[in-house]
Amino acid sequence: MNKSLFIRELRCNAMSLLIWTAVITFFISATMSLYSVFLENNSKILAMVSILPEGALQFKGVSDVNDLFSVLGFYSANNVIFMLVLGSIYSIVLSSGIVLKEEYNKTAEFLLSWPVTRNQVFFSKLSVVFINILVINIVTTIAGYISLEICKKEPYNVNAFLILSFYTMLLHLFFAALGLFLSVLVRKPKPITTLSIALVLILYFIYTISNITPNLSWTGYVSPYKFVNLDVLNSNYRIELVNIVYFSGFTVLLLTFSRRIYSRKDIYL
Repeated sequence: MNKSLFIRELRCNAMSLLIWTAVITFFISATMSLYSVFLENNSKILAMVSILPEGALQFKGVSDVNDLFSVLGFYSANNVIFMLVLGSIYSIVLSSGIVLKEEYNKTAEFLLSWPVTRNQVFFSKLSVVFINILVINIVTTIAGYISLEICKKEPYNVNAFLILSFYTMLLHLFFAALGLFLSVLVRKPKPITTLSIALVLILYFIYTISNITPNLSWTGYVSPYKFVNLDVLNSNYRIELVNIVYFSGFTVLLLTFSRRIYSRKDIYL
């Protein structure tokens, strides 16, 4: 890893990190501020839910409407789009551009004129991606915890909250590895931001369809979202080995292939 390149990339991506972290934190806090209003209107909520299609709750990963009246259940159901989807979009956009931008911005020649190897370039940029994802997850987890503490009416399972947050970070690291892999496959120097965002949304759509359509439940295993357990109110909720193996295995595999391809590919100067 090259220290100068590492610091340069940290500075270049600092503003983006700040904005994305602020946006996700704001949405989490704003959503949780509605919890007390939600409880006060529980009878009206139940009446409204009763007329919704059966799959409407599964859309948010909720199996029982009563789960929504628990502060942790409410947090999980209503912040899934912010925690999982927006965080995944940030991760894949960051990683898919951090290496490729040197080519389409015409700065690759300047960078490679430094006394650095391609491995040093790769691992310096990878370290920045990892740190940014770690920061955004730590900050949003703290924001979520503070919101839960402020809004709670009764005790909740803090361990379940931390496990959910851990799953979320693993998901973000997976998408970061996927974005990096896609970027080194690109032969023409052009941004792949749109493709990256579309991929996140398609995989989330597949996961959603698998939740609301029993006959298509098997399709959910195509999506990494399937391996983020949202059933936080289950008394047996815990870190599952198969989920850890899935995320860790694919992340390491994608990063390994990415490094090898990047070290051999033709760079557009």
